[in-house]
Parts: sequence; structure tokens; C-alpha cells
Amino acid sequence: MKQAFVFPGQGSQFPGMGKEQYEQNAFAKKLFEQANEILGFRISDIMFNGTEEELKQTKVTQPAVFLHSVISFKQIEANRPEMVAGHSLGEFSALVANGVLSFEDALNLVSIRAQAMQKACEITPSTMAAVLNLSDEKVEEVCAAVQAETGEIVVPANYNCPGQLVISGTVKGIEVACERMKAAGAKRALVLPVGGAFHSPLMEPAKEELAAAIENTTFYNPVCPVYQNVVARAVMDKEEIKKNLIDQLTGAVKWTQSVQAMIADGGSKFVEVGPGKVLQGLILKIDKTVTVEGVN
Repeated sequence: MKQAFVFPGQGSQFPGMGKEQYEQNAFAKKLFEQANEILGFRISDIMFNGTEEELKQTKVTQPAVFLHSVISFKQIEANRPEMVAGHSLGEFSALVANGVLSFEDALNLVSIRAQAMQKACEITPSTMAAVLNLSDEKVEEVCAAVQAETGEIVVPANYNCPGQLVISGTVKGIEVACERMKAAGAKRALVLPVGGAFHSPLMEPAKEELAAAIENTTFYNPVCPVYQNVVARAVMDKEEIKKNLIDQLTGAVKWTQSVQAMIADGGSKFVEVGPGKVLQGLILKIDKTVTVEGVN
């Protein structure tokens, strides 16, 4: 039986995050100061004292969640991990944990990714919506029908757990899709307070920028498999890891399928490393037989 380390993505941030780490651990303080230097602004000040609104800016949120997660992992890092995965942005934290990326390089990529996504969001008015209590197949069917009939972009973006999917697309496409999801029996189809259509074709401009940055970054051989969002299986080849990381911007986060693959490969204990408890809740909805715990 294996222990899996999993890392959260955007949405798990909270005001005051990381302050305790900074004040109580000299190594954590060093990494925070290093991050301030790499990013060119004092992200630690926003994390510790900023408002929810300030933390919600993509260029702040993504490095903040990454930082909190990696510093938490470094503080518990005793044994070599056996398997890792991250939800969307969390995949970068997972790649530091399994030795593929250095802390500095990963933070730099996260910052480039966040800014590129922010720019892509400004090109086309777009959003995301949570769909509850509808099968994956039905959600996929409705999205495909709306796209075919209206020409608007709307796609499944996050397979979070059975009965909880997030869809992504143009504002108009999401509006039409939400009405159809409710008509098809969804308990809720709720537009989310996000700045754009993450994990959809509308992120294509960001993909080009991230791909260039990834090609200029050193990737090392992993010490254990990473279960990547877009393929939902164990990956050990660093070239494939790069490709999947780029494809993730426009591809769906197959979290349900990734967790199922980890369990099939012997994962029985899941440790969520970073802010919040979102992934622990999702994992138990995917499979109640595993154990979960958090480190933050």
C-alpha cells in the first residue's frame, strides 16, 4: 500500500496563509524571501495581510498556493514520495515534490503561467460553472450540443468527483449550458466567480507562452510517478511530463480519474499538502475506503 501526496490548486487560498510558517520556521522564511525576489513583488505581504480580493488575482493566487504547498511539503519531507498528483496549478507543486523541477524554476513557471492566463482571460469574456448531480456523460453531451448549435465554446474543465463537474467557456456558452444542465436534471448549475475560462480552448494564447517557458526550463527525472491531470495515469518520462503540463492549460483536469488510477496502482493513504481541505473531501467522494489527511 502506498502513500500519495496531493497538492491543491487555485481556490484554496485564504487571507493570512503561510504567516505561521514564516514566523515559526527559518527555512520557510528563507523560501518566502526568495519567492519575493523571484516574483519581483512581496507576495508574502499579500498572503499574510492582504484581503480576499487581493488574493483572488490570478497572478497572486497561483504563486501563493504553490508557495504554501511547497513550503509545507519541504517541512515534512522525510521519505521519498511514492506517488504524487496536483489539481491544476497543484501539478507544479507535485513536480517539485517528485524532483522534476527545482523550487525556483517551478515558481518562475507558475508566475509566467498565471500572468499568461490572466492575459488570455482579457481577450474573450469567459467564465466557468459548477454542475452538481449530473453524470459525466450527460455533462459532456450537453456541452457538445451547445457548442454545435450555438458556435459558442463550452467544455468540461474539471472532473472533480462523481456528480461534481466544472464547465468552462464563453459567457454566452456557459449561460446556455447552465439552463440545459438544469433541464437535464442537475441539482445546480452555478456560474463561478472566476476571471475566465480555464482549461478550455480559450486558454490557447497562454499555452504558447507557457510552452516557450517550459522549453527553456530544466526538467529532471522524477523520483516517483506523477499522475497528471490531462492523462490521468502515472507518468515518469520528463518529456511527456512537459507536454502534459502544456496541454493542461486547454485540457480538462481529470481529477476523479487520476485518483482512481492512483488507487488502482496501490494508493491507500492520501496526504493533501497545502492550504485548505478541498482535495481530501473530493477524494473521499471518489472512494470512501482510502484514508486522507492534511498538512498545512
